Amino acid sequence: MSTEAKPKAGLEDVVAASSAICFLDGDRGVLAYYGYDIHDLARGASFEEVCYLLWHGRLPNRAELGDLQSQLAAERPLPEALLRLMKQLPASDGMDMLRTLTSALGQYDPEVNDNSPQANYRKAVRLTARIASLVATYGRMKNGGGPIDPDPALGNAANFLYMLTGNRPSALSARAFDIALVLHADHELNASTFVARVAAATLTDLYSAVVGAIGALKGPLHGGANADVMRLLIEVGPEASPERIDEAIRGKLARKVKIPGFGHRVYRTEDPRATHLRRMSKELGEKAGNPRWFEMSRRIETLVTGEKKLYPNVDFYSASTYYTLGIDIDLFTPIFAVSRISGWTAHCLEQYANNRLIRPRTDYIGPTYPQTLLPLDQR
Repeated sequence: MSTEAKPKAGLEDVVAASSAICFLDGDRGVLAYYGYDIHDLARGASFEEVCYLLWHGRLPNRAELGDLQSQLAAERPLPEALLRLMKQLPASDGMDMLRTLTSALGQYDPEVNDNSPQANYRKAVRLTARIASLVATYGRMKNGGGPIDPDPALGNAANFLYMLTGNRPSALSARAFDIALVLHADHELNASTFVARVAAATLTDLYSAVVGAIGALKGPLHGGANADVMRLLIEVGPEASPERIDEAIRGKLARKVKIPGFGHRVYRTEDPRATHLRRMSKELGEKAGNPRWFEMSRRIETLVTGEKKLYPNVDFYSASTYYTLGIDIDLFTPIFAVSRISGWTAHCLEQYANNRLIRPRTDYIGPTYPQTLLPLDQR
């Protein structure tokens, strides 16, 4: 390969697919799904509307939204055999559980190997409904509770919180979680979405493609930063004085310890998703009478942005948002999948519709060709 053609490490800025789904402009801090700005969607659309948008390329009318809500409600209950399997699995990380049980879900889907557009759309709906039920049920059982049947009258966000806690969430809690799902639904060709598209391009089934995406999301360089943010806040301590917070963060910066939740591979300004999660963290904290996690986060943001010129990304304020909602840290990355399943399946549907096997090349840097093969006793 010529010097001019050498790829950047990590394929940075390399265009690997054509897609109509998601538009990013890192210099201006723009994120849009099918041309709709994420700020408008976060303020005015539900997660179900965003799912429809990602799968159909347009927002639904009232009747179409009602149909999708009914389809999701019908698919939320988990097969009894899957609940038994969940109980039998050894104690594990939430992402290990999600990877294993998502694969098992395919075993109970009679359409698993039907790759027609109609069947794949139904599987996208099914996966979106059931992954939310899986994560909520796992979180509840992990804390000693029994499974709770989904309520068909509740939407995706409210149902998740209800199945997790056993309590119907307040309007503010349900809306905050719904906004978080909207914000995480898609993000162009990130690592897990790329894995899903590469798998789909082989014409494997949708479950297999999604399991691959979950495996990529499990990696600490992709998912998990919001869990690390929350661990940092707990480490510093909710009762820490402003001076103690500054001392702890400056100490880490001096030791070149990365502060989780800051910087992004694409954005050169504030991650537009952080704007809404910052507000939700503040509102939830005030409503719960415990604004401390938000206040700590805000102080850390001011310090890191001021000293390192790094902006918070989607993970930074999602940590305190989820924690204030009563969600265990172990569920933070699985919740990413509860939302991103909509984007993963949208990209797979797009790939299936105009497919070509994804088969890139490498920049060979090995020994010069040809090497001389010596007999065994001469090596």
